[in-house]
Amino acid sequence: MQQTAGIKRALWFLGVTLCLNGKVAADGTIIDKIYHPYVQPLERELELRSSIENDNTEGARELRIYRLGYGQSLNDSWFAEGYLIGQQEHGNALRLEAFELEALWQLTEQGEYWADWGALFELEKQRSRNSMEISSALLVEKEWGRWAGTANLYALYEFGDDIDNEFETALAAQLRYRYRQSFEPALELYKGQDTLGLGPVVTGTVKLADRRKLYWEAGAILGLDSDTADQTYRLLIEYEF
Repeated sequence: MQQTAGIKRALWFLGVTLCLNGKVAADGTIIDKIYHPYVQPLERELELRSSIENDNTEGARELRIYRLGYGQSLNDSWFAEGYLIGQQEHGNALRLEAFELEALWQLTEQGEYWADWGALFELEKQRSRNSMEISSALLVEKEWGRWAGTANLYALYEFGDDIDNEFETALAAQLRYRYRQSFEPALELYKGQDTLGLGPVVTGTVKLADRRKLYWEAGAILGLDSDTADQTYRLLIEYEF
């Protein structure tokens, strides 16, 4: 009963936010990690992920974003993680751009309902300007045999003295084929007012000694409109222990 009520609250919050502003007004790219609605008890992880945006529409432009994070499960339902976010534009040095805290809440047990449900909450603070972003996302995952489909439905709010206060919404989705644990090809879609991208991704998990694991993702997302970078390459490495 408590888990069902949690799902209803998450759906209500997302619906209210979408009604407040039906359009997406993202200031930056939404091409990033796809979150799955699961928490592993007693898990800790070190995570490094990066994205490289190449845009040749108005001269060569390259933007690199790096995230270094540490996270751990708080109990059977909650996982918390903190990040340092760095940014490097073409020809410039890497600089620390922002800090981020996030919490993932597993709402249902895997296989309990027709789909598995979770929620993600994030708080990001810019280092060099007075602006913050808070966001929540509804996480949904459904399995059909060897196939797994995942959707992240975001509602965000940006505020501060250095930016216009605004609501944003976004969608990130993944269709994955579970060929084997060490190699799972996938297709990812990202949709927002200023972002429309689609491309292939490969994920995998390598088991190490003492129940430790190395999880990785690599992909290339192609921009499908004039507002999206022509290519966005993303890489993720997690050391779980």
